[in-house]
Amino acid sequence: MDSHKSSIRQRVWSELKGFAYADSRFDFDFTKFITDFQGSSEATQRLTRMPSYQSAQYVFITPDNCLEQLRYEALANGKLVLMTTYAIRRGFWLLDPSRIDPSKYWYASTLDGMERIGQPISLSDMMNRRLKIDLMVTGTGAINLDGIRFGKGHGFFDLEWAMLYSIGAISSITPSAAIVHDCQVLTEPLVPELFDTVCDVVITPTKLIEVSNANKPTCGILWEKLASERVTSIPPLQELRALIDDDKVIQPDP
Repeated sequence: MDSHKSSIRQRVWSELKGFAYADSRFDFDFTKFITDFQGSSEATQRLTRMPSYQSAQYVFITPDNCLEQLRYEALANGKLVLMTTYAIRRGFWLLDPSRIDPSKYWYASTLDGMERIGQPISLSDMMNRRLKIDLMVTGTGAINLDGIRFGKGHGFFDLEWAMLYSIGAISSITPSAAIVHDCQVLTEPLVPELFDTVCDVVITPTKLIEVSNANKPTCGILWEKLASERVTSIPPLQELRALIDDDKVIQPDP
């Protein structure tokens, strides 16, 4: 499965390079980041017209380059934005537009600005607030018409979903959307892993694809599949492990 995914990534990334914007740190190394691309503004506007977005109070948006404008639009629309730092190394952060000067919304929507203007929020904080995410949005490396996606190969969105699911911030019916370039949409069938987060909607610069019966993972974190260095590099995983050990969170059944 890993070699199959890798071959698809390489094929898609080869075409995507013709539409992508280089990252200031990683150039066109798509193994390191999810790129912004020509037409992402049109895809963003398409998403913001979705009823699930318009009715949302809290929106989780991954720290992907192609979602920077969406993070800005969400703040401008009065929505609270939950996101993570790059590789989840410094955990989750909350952007509350009521606490940010509107002139700084654009800066707050960037990875550098988010940590200077937003507030860090732990899993315990979310539980105490009884925070509920109304919509999950991600970029990805490739995705098919059934909403089966995979990103850089690190599984960060699947970890974010699993952590938020474990603490009750999302459920199996929380909508999930992916913003991608048209060349990242595949017609071939794919088989998701138990932990793969399937998307309900795929949005490109030219179309919106709705997925029927998108199955979401309910297994939580599969600890036995995580390398020890992954746990030690991601503080929220350490916090979740402690919450489970203290019986404050029940580990979901696979």
